[in-house]
Amino acid sequence: MSAPPPGADLAGYLRRYPLEITFGDDDPAEVFDRYHAPGFVLHNDGLALDREQLLAHVASGRKRATEVRVDVHDVAVTGDVAAARYVLTAAMRKGQVVETEIFMFGRLAPDGRLREITQLTRS
Repeated sequence: MSAPPPGADLAGYLRRYPLEITFGDDDPAEVFDRYHAPGFVLHNDGLALDREQLLAHVASGRKRATEVRVDVHDVAVTGDVAAARYVLTAAMRKGQVVETEIFMFGRLAPDGRLREITQLTRS
């Protein structure tokens, strides 16, 4: 059974996606496409990242991270608009722990996948 798209379970996506893309057995591109519509763009703290740039970032994360945890504080989905506030904590191989608070605002495709995200982060 496949996981529901972000539009149907935003909190589940926020918890599931980082684990699947970083530690899962499926190809990262397949995982990415499961949750994000074609042409997806992430605007993170003013920097725009497309699918290929995000997949390159994932490759680095797969080499460096040993654990990822997401604590979801707030989620809302109304029509094609999604918003969330959560904290992503990543433990790295060299022993450091990176904790990032994320404020996410997204637009959903008709099939419930994300077509764009704008997020602001605070470490």
